[in-house]
Amino acid sequence: MTTASGRIRALFVSAFAASLVVACGGGSDSPSPAPVPTPAPVPTPPPPPPAGSPTPDTTAPTAGILTPADLATGLTGTVAITGTAIDDVGVASMEFQVDGVTVGTDTASPFVASIDANAYAPGQHVIRARASDAAGNVSDWKTITVRMAGTRTVDQAFTKDESWVTGFGSATAMAQAPDGRIFVAEQSGKLRVIKNGALLATPFHTFFVDATGERGLLGVAFHPNFASNGYVYVYYTVPSATAGGASHNRVSRLVANGPNADVSDGGEFIIADLPALSLTATNHNGGALHFGTDGKLYLGVGDNASGAKAQDLNDPFGKLLRFNDDGSIPADNPFCTLAALKCAVWAYGLRNPFTFAVQPGTGKIHINDVGQNTWEEVNVAGKGLNYGWPSSEGPDSLTSAFTAPLFNYKHSAVTPAGSGPGGFFTGIAIAGGAFYPSSGAFPAPYRGNYFFADYGSKWVARLDPTNSNAAYAFANIGGSPVDMLVGLDGALYVLAQGGSITRISSP
Repeated sequence: MTTASGRIRALFVSAFAASLVVACGGGSDSPSPAPVPTPAPVPTPPPPPPAGSPTPDTTAPTAGILTPADLATGLTGTVAITGTAIDDVGVASMEFQVDGVTVGTDTASPFVASIDANAYAPGQHVIRARASDAAGNVSDWKTITVRMAGTRTVDQAFTKDESWVTGFGSATAMAQAPDGRIFVAEQSGKLRVIKNGALLATPFHTFFVDATGERGLLGVAFHPNFASNGYVYVYYTVPSATAGGASHNRVSRLVANGPNADVSDGGEFIIADLPALSLTATNHNGGALHFGTDGKLYLGVGDNASGAKAQDLNDPFGKLLRFNDDGSIPADNPFCTLAALKCAVWAYGLRNPFTFAVQPGTGKIHINDVGQNTWEEVNVAGKGLNYGWPSSEGPDSLTSAFTAPLFNYKHSAVTPAGSGPGGFFTGIAIAGGAFYPSSGAFPAPYRGNYFFADYGSKWVARLDPTNSNAAYAFANIGGSPVDMLVGLDGALYVLAQGGSITRISSP
């Protein structure tokens, strides 16, 4: 039973509670207290490995080659490659390569692989070995350089025909049209045509040239749109009688007399006339002529035996020049864009870039620069680059102002043989040059390689970009190489000055 005093007490408590709610913000403008953040859970550390568990193996083995010795020469017949390796746990296997091609893998020590030295072209080859352990750790390659002395004149799996086409003389350059015909420049001024593997009797065009010394018809190239416009570009020496003074070199454009015609229409459009040549020096004219993947026409010009001109940006001698297809100057040339010939300079400091090559797809250009007393060079072309001649030759006397060669070899052997830059390669005049494409009949390790030759030593070699541009012997030929190309059929063609083309194919 509720008493009166109890009811009064209850009413008082209810009223007090209501006033407390109003005072604490029930509808007032006073801010509510900030909520207290919930602490993030503390991650539970992984349990420690059970006592006695092995530590993961992350240490790679170290590999070595016991035989043959580095810089070994005269290797013939069966050659045993023996390797050694050490590891903190244990070596599982060792892989062996010759010229970037795996020749064996051994899983038991002593690690051995056998090769037939007679399966390789005579000359320089590179042997590599690397070891693996059970955890999958792989050592760095151990590399040695050797010289094979077998009887083959081209690497195994290749066929060489040195008489594929004969019958022309004093050859200087060649190029292949999109329809498969090969045009060959003869120093005497005739531009010959090879069609379906046969040399045609009638030249595509005959030029009146000065063929004294190293002058004459020196270069040929096809316009990228030759199939539709029929444009053929040439580089030749205009004789003094025609020039009205001293002889000079000229770039001209011809037009085929109709679709796929084997002769020109007789007309000639002059792209560029270079300055007068020396009255006494008839050498170092350059001659290579190619279109880049940028659609521009590149021309290699020698220093005409005056080294100082190679460093003079007001003079086109000793340079790689770059033109539009009509002879005008590209707006992105490095030094100027005026119509003056000096503005055609793309790279400089060259002695005699008689040959160079453009890599399909990438547009990379390798320039073969013929040396003077000591070195032959392969240079990577680049906008505005200076290769140092005459202050520098090969790796000698390089400064920060000069671009070093990608590869160079000497005119004579060093002691011990094979130990210097260029290894066992020696020669007197680098010539020819061709990039093998990323696809083709050649085995995969040869694709993407840069092939080059030496005029005096009569060998063909290749640079392997996947293995730090190591150089390997590839073939020997009987004639003196002056130019090379990779044909539409995937074969490598080597032009010899004496009047023959060697065809190297696989299989």
